[in-house]
Amino acid sequence: MSTPRVLAVAPSSPADRAGLQIGDELLTLNGVSPRDVIEYQVLTDEPEVLLEVGRGGLTFDLEIEKAAGEPLGVEVDSALFDQVRTCDNHCEFCFIYQLPPGMRKSLYLKDDDYRLSFLYGNYTTLTRFTEADLERVITENLSPINVSIHATDPELRVEMLRNRRGATSLRWLRQLLDHDIEVHGQVVVCPGINDGAVLDETLAGVFEQYPELASVCVVPLGVSRFNPEQRMRPHTLAEAQAVVDIVEDWQATFATVLGRRLVFAADEYYLLAERPFPPVEHYEDFAMHEDGIGMARTFEREFTGEAEEATGVAPGFFNWVEGAPAQGYRAPRVDGSTMVQLRPRADAPVAILTGELGAAVIAPLVAELDRDDVRVIPVRNDFFGGNTGVSGLLTGADLTRVLADEPAGHRYLLPDVCLSNGRFLDGVSPDTLPRPVEIIPADGIALRRALGLDRAPRSTPDTITNDTITNDTITNESEVR
Repeated sequence: MSTPRVLAVAPSSPADRAGLQIGDELLTLNGVSPRDVIEYQVLTDEPEVLLEVGRGGLTFDLEIEKAAGEPLGVEVDSALFDQVRTCDNHCEFCFIYQLPPGMRKSLYLKDDDYRLSFLYGNYTTLTRFTEADLERVITENLSPINVSIHATDPELRVEMLRNRRGATSLRWLRQLLDHDIEVHGQVVVCPGINDGAVLDETLAGVFEQYPELASVCVVPLGVSRFNPEQRMRPHTLAEAQAVVDIVEDWQATFATVLGRRLVFAADEYYLLAERPFPPVEHYEDFAMHEDGIGMARTFEREFTGEAEEATGVAPGFFNWVEGAPAQGYRAPRVDGSTMVQLRPRADAPVAILTGELGAAVIAPLVAELDRDDVRVIPVRNDFFGGNTGVSGLLTGADLTRVLADEPAGHRYLLPDVCLSNGRFLDGVSPDTLPRPVEIIPADGIALRRALGLDRAPRSTPDTITNDTITNDTITNESEVR
């Protein structure tokens, strides 16, 4: 078990006034060695906090008095101080098994830890969940939690997880719901395995056994060129259309019986199926925005000026192990843009760099501007290959390939979701790219500001059409949590 180490101390904070320093190790808080940042937060919320501090090989006590609930003013180096609960499933569709060799070691860490589900929105299968975990979740109200369902048929779930506990672990889902814990579910659909009639049966199982779920997202399988499983393949057009039809049929049933749609198909499915995105009201407050449900609609509202604030974006690939703040994706995002190299002139032509999925959403909105100085550059993901098309998985190698052929002196905008701790997944730093890039938050408001557009709201069309989108050019996001 490790101890939390101080990375930063806020000026004039209680910790700063008490003399806490960067590099200090917090051995105990009020006599307790915290297991994780959740317990750390509870302990530091007290008005009197007695710290046992390690510094330079010496140990001493430090007493801090503050208002109850006042932040201590310390940023620590990790979300978990004990051992991460790793995943003992061997799912065919797991994206970690599809990573190329030679990447940063942290990216290969496969977790199934309910605490990371609470903190970062990671998904847990509950196959390693215990009575003690249930007691802590209930006692400390660790809500919401995200649960991977994939199938409600016990035998099929065992097959998909390659873990015999997959047959019984959803009993914990029932327990969580019985104790009023907010739970969001996910179904990763693998063509030929849990789509079609099986998906229909899974949603029937949700209806019969887990109607209290806050929401269920249905997302398509992602396949990289390093995928070792022969059964794993992308959807065909007909298969994607069938998934959308099944989900929408169940939405009607849930809406009639429960008064809410409950289940949602990811935006990628509408692109793959060459169907228009549903209207804004369809998404019911965008509860699963981080999982790609309604991202296109929220981006549209933000970009056109209809939304005053950004809804928020997904945290990026394995961001929890790559330098995310302790609060995970629930932490406020930094607004504004950061220049990596010398800024081109303000009136220079603008190119928006994005994954192929993002381009399918952004290009129609940019076209409505009727500006010949703004263009969208879809970056094909050759690094991962397969059907990988989200901006969060863009790498320095692919951006280098694209930017090498682009003219100098233009402004190149890049969404921040493809960076973690200032690096791309392949370890490349933005300042080594062939052209200067501007890193901006991956929301419509930030892009609107970067393009110098006014914030005046205007009417938006009822649907974004995909008339020019072909199945050959659209790829989808995988389950990366």
